[in-house]
Amino acid sequence: MNELKPTSTIQLNELLKHADYITPLRKGKYIFQEGMDAHEVYIIRKGRVQISKITNDGKELCLRICQRDDIFGELTLFTDNPKYLLNSKVIEDGEAAVIYKENLERLLFENSQFAFEFMKWMSDHFRKTQTKFRDLLLMGKKGALYSTLIRLSNSYGTKKPDGIHINIPLTNQELANFCGTTRESINRMLNELRRNNILSINQGKITIHNLQYLKEEIKCEECPAEYCSIE
Repeated sequence: MNELKPTSTIQLNELLKHADYITPLRKGKYIFQEGMDAHEVYIIRKGRVQISKITNDGKELCLRICQRDDIFGELTLFTDNPKYLLNSKVIEDGEAAVIYKENLERLLFENSQFAFEFMKWMSDHFRKTQTKFRDLLLMGKKGALYSTLIRLSNSYGTKKPDGIHINIPLTNQELANFCGTTRESINRMLNELRRNNILSINQGKITIHNLQYLKEEIKCEECPAEYCSIE
């Protein structure tokens, strides 16, 4: 399971001290959608939020699942007339601390150590995003699914005697959105993996019985878990 969080590289307590208010997170609701005016950055205190992009052909491509202490909405910093570039949809009830964009920008200008740590986190964040797009573009549908399952195991996996339990329920459509493909394709590939006892699914939660198989199939480069994650 991936242990690297923004709290390990960003002075999160310093950021939270400057939060302007707390907002509730309600499952199924959008916090913002791409194209909306961007005035705020969010830090999750409880719950989960899915970050996605709508492609030119109208498909939803999921990029991240954010959880406690994760930051989102940060891509609008230091831009004129900023618009949100992505969608943020709540998938588990909770709450988030909110800091106005101009206040965060001021903090970054005034606190050089904090600005340095924030830039390090942003660099790591962009690197993770680049590896996800690489997998989607170069590995095909099957490779994209296998890569997504590996990332899920790093982010939400718990080792048990029968395999790695992914502690977050996902529908086949949600998996398809992470892979940039259709639900029907995901259904076929998951059924094949179940027949071969590579994984099993119980009430929407996946247990991976043979992670090594998935890694070998995509010629996994064994990237550090902090980059090979779904967060």
